[in-house]
Amino acid sequence: MTIKFLDKLSPRKRGIVFLLLSSFSFACMALFINLAGDMPVFQKAFFRNLVAIIMSYTILARSPEKFKFKKKSLPYMFMRALFGTISVICNFYAISSTNISDAMMLNKLSPFFAMLTSIIILKEAADGFQWACILTAIAGAVFVVKPSFLFGTMGAEGGSFLTLSIALIGGIFAGIAYAFLRKATVTGERGIVVVAFFSTFSCISLIPFIIFTYQPITWMQFFFCCMTGVSACFGQIFITSAYSACPAKEISIYDYSTVIFTALLGLVFLGEIPDFLSIIGYVIIIGASVLNYLYNNNHLRFKKS
Repeated sequence: MTIKFLDKLSPRKRGIVFLLLSSFSFACMALFINLAGDMPVFQKAFFRNLVAIIMSYTILARSPEKFKFKKKSLPYMFMRALFGTISVICNFYAISSTNISDAMMLNKLSPFFAMLTSIIILKEAADGFQWACILTAIAGAVFVVKPSFLFGTMGAEGGSFLTLSIALIGGIFAGIAYAFLRKATVTGERGIVVVAFFSTFSCISLIPFIIFTYQPITWMQFFFCCMTGVSACFGQIFITSAYSACPAKEISIYDYSTVIFTALLGLVFLGEIPDFLSIIGYVIIIGASVLNYLYNNNHLRFKKS
């Protein structure tokens, strides 16, 4: 996505701005998913991607290259779409069933899993310190999930534990999807093409599930589903632009602003307040991200000097 005044910024600063815009968009998406109420998660995911198809195809139709794509990027776009679709389903289910800030926090473990996947796909190897940050972040996730065998009566109940575990799985698959996203864009593919491919793949693959779980919805639910799609599409466009501009390990820390935006929206519109253990988990995960970010910055300066 091109925003003229951002063209004057360095790739890193441009990536940061895009990530912040993406974070706010995804926070709005989480709010609208919750406000849509009780309806099958497959229908919510379908609307999210249907709106994204309309918006991304419109942008492509107005672009100089139209719908052209690079054949060598197809395998990476397919893998990005496959893992991304599973991640969306897990994330939407969790957001609809539990505290939205908890669900989004677990989903935001994705940068760490993107780093892990990038070792294989992009040959962007992690060193000992980065591995320590990854393990620390996973430890923080334990406080958010709160398994009862560790925390006893303070832990999550059965259903909630399952929901938060599904949110964690969504974060893992999102990380894998983002690694393939970057692989597709570094081969020269346009970010909006990746978004359009992902949205189309998701809608088509969700149709069989919708047929078997279809449930009539109200006009208000339809409105919130459409707003979910609009927010998600902008979030996807912005995050694709961010990771196209700069490697994930240099800017991924700013992706955690989603949790701040989501917590604020959840507090104002839903009256949700994260519990003490969740807050400890947030601090650990974000702390690990900050340390990893600072380490990468120093590492980059050392290489340039």
